[in-house]
Amino acid sequence: KQWYQRRVRGGMFAGHDEGDGEIIEKEGRKYVKFYGMSSSTAMEKHSGGVANYRTSEGKTVLLPYKGSIEGTIQDILGGVRSCCTYVGAVKLKELPKRTTFVRTTKQLNEIYGKKSINKTD
Repeated sequence: KQWYQRRVRGGMFAGHDEGDGEIIEKEGRKYVKFYGMSSSTAMEKHSGGVANYRTSEGKTVLLPYKGSIEGTIQDILGGVRSCCTYVGAVKLKELPKRTTFVRTTKQLNEIYGKKSINKTD
């Protein structure tokens, strides 16, 4: 569960100033290089390359540059506030008492799909 939460946050926060992604300018627009930890980009950067007994599984893509993370954080907080308002929760810890959580699985990881500009792996 913790792995999944970190992965989701990674995609959500990618492309901001606070990340360490390389900013690339292409056709007058700014993009940030975003890569999965099983990509050849990550293996080159953190392990010295893809080992002979492995293969790269992740991708490297260019995402639109988003600037400061402050706007994204405000959007998340606004969504949580709206959720609490809809269900009548005054505090976050009231959410489980006022809602029914349904676990779903996502069929498509859009970070490597519609939003990506250019796949580089």
